[in-house]
Amino acid sequence: MSLTGSALANDPCLTKILSKQGDNKVLFADKVLKFSQSGKMKRRILVITDFALYLVDPDANILKRRIALAAVDKLCISNLSDNFFAIIVPTEYDCLMASTRKKEIVGIIVKAIKSTSEYEPEVASSNRFEYHAAAEVIKVVEFEEVDGGTKTRITNKKS
Repeated sequence: MSLTGSALANDPCLTKILSKQGDNKVLFADKVLKFSQSGKMKRRILVITDFALYLVDPDANILKRRIALAAVDKLCISNLSDNFFAIIVPTEYDCLMASTRKKEIVGIIVKAIKSTSEYEPEVASSNRFEYHAAAEVIKVVEFEEVDGGTKTRITNKKS
């Protein structure tokens, strides 16, 4: 499946996944890279609705994860021109992703949360942040400006 934007939002497989969850108002849909607990990059379709974030496997057309917007505590981004952002979900585990549309995605998530609750998630902008890749696995993401771009380093936090 090689759809983008509004074509993605109208994809029959995605529509079916969303309607099963009782969701039908797509605010955003695009391909992203998601980083697994082991550090592998997985291609996913990120769908943002007014109630949840969905991560869908584009090859198998299956829902891999649904995160209720109400569960999102904060969003972490770097100050540099990289594509990384983390969604912090204290009740589950966090999600590190990369997209060329990172600022737009973060803005849409914040707006969606504000529109359904009195709450506004924190957007932490820093060249170093931590996220829980799994219950017992904390990763540190560090960004550094280098000639010609940004260097990103992801390491396990020593406990």
